[in-house]
Amino acid sequence: MRESIQRRKNRLRIKRKRRVRGKITGSADRPRVSIFKSNRHFYAQAIDDTKGHTLAYSDGAKLGVKVNKEDVKKVAEDLAGKLKALNIETIVFDRNGYLYHGVVASFADALRENGIKF
Repeated sequence: MRESIQRRKNRLRIKRKRRVRGKITGSADRPRVSIFKSNRHFYAQAIDDTKGHTLAYSDGAKLGVKVNKEDVKKVAEDLAGKLKALNIETIVFDRNGYLYHGVVASFADALRENGIKF
């Protein structure tokens, strides 16, 4: 019996995620910004992989935004403000296995517009 389409898509995303995560890492000076998107909400966090700590995060559910290109920019602005408060200007972007288009690309562009370099 064939697996459902959603399970297959998620399995392939996790496969891409593991492949990419083997190549990138974050530090306190240049943290890894990892994203997660569900059908309803969008989340982003800056992670110091040397210590295993989350330095800053932004939760789309708490901001009251949906997952679309315009609302994701608000999540990026919130995260960029928190990173600037920690004097962090450069990051490593971890798309977490998601394809770089649509909402993910809009989030990345909004981070760049707010002065975060990667």
